[in-house]
Amino acid sequence: MLGMADTITARGLNRATLARQLLLGREALGVEDAVRRVVALQAQQPASPYVALWNRLAGFDPAELDAAFDGFRVVKSTLMRITLHAVHVDDYRALRAAVEPTVRGARLRDPRFRASGLSEADAAVLLPELLALVERPCGVGELEEWFAGRVPGVERGAARTAWRMLRQWAPLWHAPVPDAPWGFTSDRRQGFVAAGAGRRPAVSDEGAVAEGLRELVRRYLAGFGPATVADVAQFALVQKGRVRAALRELGTEVEELAGEDGAVLFDVVGGARPPEDVEAPPRLMAMWDSVLLAYADRARVLPAEYRKQVTRVNGDVLPTVLVDGYVAGVWRLVEDGAGVEVGAFRPLPEETWEALAEEAGGLRGLLVERDAAAYRRYDHWWVKGLAVTEARVFGG
Repeated sequence: MLGMADTITARGLNRATLARQLLLGREALGVEDAVRRVVALQAQQPASPYVALWNRLAGFDPAELDAAFDGFRVVKSTLMRITLHAVHVDDYRALRAAVEPTVRGARLRDPRFRASGLSEADAAVLLPELLALVERPCGVGELEEWFAGRVPGVERGAARTAWRMLRQWAPLWHAPVPDAPWGFTSDRRQGFVAAGAGRRPAVSDEGAVAEGLRELVRRYLAGFGPATVADVAQFALVQKGRVRAALRELGTEVEELAGEDGAVLFDVVGGARPPEDVEAPPRLMAMWDSVLLAYADRARVLPAEYRKQVTRVNGDVLPTVLVDGYVAGVWRLVEDGAGVEVGAFRPLPEETWEALAEEAGGLRGLLVERDAAAYRRYDHWWVKGLAVTEARVFGG
């Protein structure tokens, strides 16, 4: 590991994040290359990977992401923070191995899993049978019936909960649903398929887990750095000690910087750090976009005074408005796609509103073409009230 090389300000960190996350300007990249560049797209809401790439790519064609999902070149699975992410298939094995101890502990040691009468050892015995069953895509109902047969006498609701935990631990990919507007559904039509045989992590191999974590740290710093140990641990939901060990093992691939608050930051050598005064165009971000969740200190992009407005009490992270690289409001599609409502948390200059109007027109086209109700279930947060100083509807 290289010695302390420089000091970087909070605004410098913001610009580094935007550059690496393709948010300083839409870039002419293919979907697969873009997914690798940004490391992972949080994907528990089916529309969000599409909105995330629309914000980042010039001429983004959602059909290209459809094809990548259909061909399992981009795969959707439980990964970092025990949350659904879309990642490039070539990255899946390492990222899944890196978070194996976290996922195993959170799912197979959960009292709700053990209430089924199964142990971690039992799960390991069941795994080969499960993987054989899902060599072809299987629906939720078929898999629940299979699992219920392995836990006779367990109440149906409890068995479903235990099954959910087993399949989140197992190396499974979500199977695309042909008629779903965003490639997947969040209802009982969803299906699962075994990760390709050459893509499954050797989860019982401590060396493979350590190697996977080194790759995760390397990729995280390239896509989100510079960052602290706590930031990396937050992104992956792994112990800080494991992160420190991985950083030591990366040696001269990593350099240290000083934050203006005295924090020790780590980065890959040669990572992009644009000037602080580089322009950051407005963006209308996806729900749960990774730039809001990838750091222990979310103030890099999300000002502390707005955090409770954006991150709701149940964990929902609303679609946000970036102005000059920082969250300045929220947005939603209204009236069955008649327009995009942009709500600002602070007064914005007219030229910013004009730029947001252009963004809203493009976003509305993406959403209405596919599913005008993509985020409709979250409208209740607007009904309950948000600290918006001004709201405008564009595209109606």
